[in-house]
Amino acid sequence: MAATAERPPKKGPLDGITVLDFSRVLAGPYCTMVLADMGARVIKVERFGTGDDTRAFGPFVEDESAYFMCFNRGKESITLDVKSPRDRDLLERLLDEADVLVENFRPGVMERLGYGPERLAKTHPHIVYASVSGFGHSGPFSELPGYDMVVQAMGGVMSLTGWPDGRPARVGTSFGDLGAALFTVIGIVSALYGRTRDAQGARVDIGMLDCQAALMETALARYDVEGVVPTRTGDSHPSLAPFESFETEDERLVIAAGNDQLFLLMADAIGAPRLALDPRFISNDLRCRNRPEMVASIEAVTRTRPAAHWIELLNEAGVPCAPINTIDRLLDHPQLLARDMIVQVRGQGGRTLRTAGNPIKMTGYEAFDPAVPLRAPGLGEHRAAILNELGRLSGAYSPAVTSEQTDADPADDTRSAAPPVLRAVDTETAKTA
Repeated sequence: MAATAERPPKKGPLDGITVLDFSRVLAGPYCTMVLADMGARVIKVERFGTGDDTRAFGPFVEDESAYFMCFNRGKESITLDVKSPRDRDLLERLLDEADVLVENFRPGVMERLGYGPERLAKTHPHIVYASVSGFGHSGPFSELPGYDMVVQAMGGVMSLTGWPDGRPARVGTSFGDLGAALFTVIGIVSALYGRTRDAQGARVDIGMLDCQAALMETALARYDVEGVVPTRTGDSHPSLAPFESFETEDERLVIAAGNDQLFLLMADAIGAPRLALDPRFISNDLRCRNRPEMVASIEAVTRTRPAAHWIELLNEAGVPCAPINTIDRLLDHPQLLARDMIVQVRGQGGRTLRTAGNPIKMTGYEAFDPAVPLRAPGLGEHRAAILNELGRLSGAYSPAVTSEQTDADPADDTRSAAPPVLRAVDTETAKTA
């Protein structure tokens, strides 16, 4: 958004906030990516040698992971070994300067490292401490590993996804991770606002299963009221009609005529006003009850012309509709381009990749220039600069990588009093397959 002539744009509403990001894979990094997009300084704490697990996930751009680059843009990277007294001292100094800590280990791991929320509440009470795990830090399931597909299954969304005569299906994106990430952002920003009144940080405890339950829309209430277990409805809305896809001459399109007035407009727009007078379709409730007949009647018309023809007519009439775009169409979509929603990200090499930008548009703040690539950090790229910033010589904190750090069993992270800070792959609580 353009700034007013009187006041130049600011970097972002979270400018001045420093985030220590101990998370990896998706839920935590997506959360901290949003915080970085909103102007926060995010320092990603990674293990020596390999760093975030997703640095090894394909596809690759000049030997760098596109997966990692997407969700770690705009961050700094520092490698730390909290088994080293020198690095533990460095981490304490970073905590002194930090406003937020984000981690997505299993419950108990940060406590064993010596940086649990209860300890930091005493030594660094200003910090907002955010944890993302499969099931949160309380309850009978809290110690279980929680992956995206696990919580999609347990949280009910898979039972609602797919076609009535088919098997339950995973949502096409990592719905469990992404939902938890966004709720974590809300919790962090709320805690930062609260801190402005009492100067005290807060604990933000996010369970992915909790978030899945919160995103079930009206499914829980429908069951409680009707006593009927909601199931898969394909691409149709269980309570609105027409609110689904329809065949045309060349491809399917979506029509979302979610009330009686829109249904009248739709019928006129496609040249079939008789549909609005059919007693089977006179109200939304009747259309839902007679959905198969309604779909057949509409498709008898829409099959006669291409999707683009109907979309033009429906848009002119003000009826919500859309083509079912494949992903390749999004990169050049005129609406997304007009709102700077396709941005470039570059790693250590020269080649960039395109991905989705920041959907939060606010007046008075600098917007991303889509022509200028955002940077994703190399492993430990900012260590020396951060050391210098903290007033230490860069050579003072450069412990050698030991065989224990490179060859250790990943499961050891839950057994050592102070192991390398991100050693354990199996403690990842938001990893997707």
